[in-house]
Amino acid sequence: MTATLIYCYDPMCSWCWGFRPTWDKLKSALQPLIDADELNIQYLLGGLAVDSDRPMEEGMKAGLEATWQRIQSTLGTEFNYEFWRSASPRRSTYPACRACYVARDTSLEDEMYHAIQKAYYLNAKNPSDLDTLSECAEQIGLKADSFLKSMQHVKDNALLEDEIQQARHLGLNSFPSIALLIADQLVSIPLDYKDHSSMLEAIKKALS
Repeated sequence: MTATLIYCYDPMCSWCWGFRPTWDKLKSALQPLIDADELNIQYLLGGLAVDSDRPMEEGMKAGLEATWQRIQSTLGTEFNYEFWRSASPRRSTYPACRACYVARDTSLEDEMYHAIQKAYYLNAKNPSDLDTLSECAEQIGLKADSFLKSMQHVKDNALLEDEIQQARHLGLNSFPSIALLIADQLVSIPLDYKDHSSMLEAIKKALS
């Protein structure tokens, strides 16, 4: 029986951006298990913040910028702080989550996830805006028109909200989160943001 490693994330979660290099190393280390059909990886969207057109309050902007600074000092992660001056931030991550959901249909979810992260954290663009998400879609080879139609379909049918409820049901309430599903048993994998080794060993131990 193939086990499933669930990775729960939000593309606008700054700790997910900090975790990306270690997550990439973990995925590479797990490739032999994936090739042997002992493991597959499933992404689940967490949904940090619902749809909103309201400008972000100054206190929240300052708090999130401080979080970026803490991640940078702890992990060495690169951030473009110009975002807080020029991008008209809103507390709304659902559009970016829907973009990843749409990209999943063409097996481009991780590519979309990374494109959104780079637009947000490196290029100071706002992934709460459909224009930014359309640019990301085109960068990974999707057509803007069909992408936007699919975005509306996901929104109209509350498909993201259904997935968020699935994540909550599994107890995946923080981002990023990793858990291993073996048959009907869910094993939480403790995160190490700096080194993938302990997570790799925990996964191998659970599988054995």
